[in-house]
Amino acid sequence: MIVNLISDTVTIPTPEMLDFMMHAKVGDDVFNADPTAIILQEKIAKLFGKEAALFFPSGTMTNQTAIKIHTQPGEQMICDKWAHVYNYEGGGAAFNSGISCCLLDGNRGMFNAEQVKAAINNPENIHLAKTTLVAVENTTNKGGGACWDLEELKKIKRVCQEHKLAYHLDGARLFNALVAKDETPKQYGELFDTISICLSKGLGAPIGSLLLGSEAHIKKAYRIRKLFGGAMRQVGYLAAAGIYALDHNIKRLSIDHIHAKNIGEALKKSAYISKVEPIETNIIIFNLDKSINENNFIQALTDKNILISSMGSGKLRMVTHLGVSFDMVEKTIQVIQNLKL
Repeated sequence: MIVNLISDTVTIPTPEMLDFMMHAKVGDDVFNADPTAIILQEKIAKLFGKEAALFFPSGTMTNQTAIKIHTQPGEQMICDKWAHVYNYEGGGAAFNSGISCCLLDGNRGMFNAEQVKAAINNPENIHLAKTTLVAVENTTNKGGGACWDLEELKKIKRVCQEHKLAYHLDGARLFNALVAKDETPKQYGELFDTISICLSKGLGAPIGSLLLGSEAHIKKAYRIRKLFGGAMRQVGYLAAAGIYALDHNIKRLSIDHIHAKNIGEALKKSAYISKVEPIETNIIIFNLDKSINENNFIQALTDKNILISSMGSGKLRMVTHLGVSFDMVEKTIQVIQNLKL
């Protein structure tokens, strides 16, 4: 039994999802003629109360399209120092949009409205990049699956409105946050100008992300997606997986959260672990005791068929998902309890 806790991106479609995909009606999406893609886009837009949505092959392309929609070269985006759009998208904000980033020193990937307000450059000062966009990530990846406080997000929204800034949500794992905090998609749809949603993490689809926004935003997104090479043909087979995921795999995310917390409790009791970050959703981030070699620890788990990843700076990560069963969690806990280094 291999327990793959490297990421929730390692999920594979269930037989039921595959069957649903194989029966999808498809057409040429470049001509906006794929009926299943259209159904998915309308479904997610309605769910969040947005005017429109567009299917993309990856979350990175989705976020980078949103950044390009909201900015011009030479402008500035405010985000957290741990933000995915800054750290893990290949420098795309600079390469694709020609913008700089103002990095806020938040708490586990989350900042507050006062920090945003203080970071906004004076638009009349020609020596400074013009601030035009604020980007938020919920849940925070490097922050250990942390969930933002909705009231703080509303405060940031008011700052954005006051200073005429666009407001984008990298919602790669937003449904984890919605389930964990008993919030609704429409609460987020009301706040953000654009939202990216990933289908291929906890929701279990093999490929795909969606960008949500106004009709004007999505019209721009069509052109940018083409520019980025993301226009696809009979994409309905993949869109069908997204439809199935939205219909069947949201509520079950709470199981992943329970699994993560149970593994986290075992880690806290291990003599090899110095710290376990608070666990709210499906991501477990922890630090080893200084006497323990990171590579040796990872290899020891690998030898027991438990796969995890390093995030650098002494942080290790485990991620639960629909491919992790109760038995796999029990095995992981037993290995942690009996590990000898």
